[in-house]
Amino acid sequence: MEGPIMFYPTESKPQGWRAVAVFDDRGDRLLYLGRSSTQVRAGFGTAFNEVLDEEERDHVRSISLQRWHGAADAGRWMHQANLTVPTTVKLARIA
Repeated sequence: MEGPIMFYPTESKPQGWRAVAVFDDRGDRLLYLGRSSTQVRAGFGTAFNEVLDEEERDHVRSISLQRWHGAADAGRWMHQANLTVPTTVKLARIA
């Protein structure tokens, strides 16, 4: 998934970090977009459960933490780290 960095009219800073679900049987899917790696790490677990249905969650093999590298109109998403794939048990304990 490559594309331009996201800007929102109410945001003063670009959304330069994201968490992307990597599947074993289909294309990648955006889970969470934020301004910092800390923000994305804090929010992707809840997004994992809300964005993906049960069948999709079963096919997630990894979650890629990525940051935008380059100018807003000329850059690319770069992999920074693999995040731990949440489980239902972990999410239940958090809630």
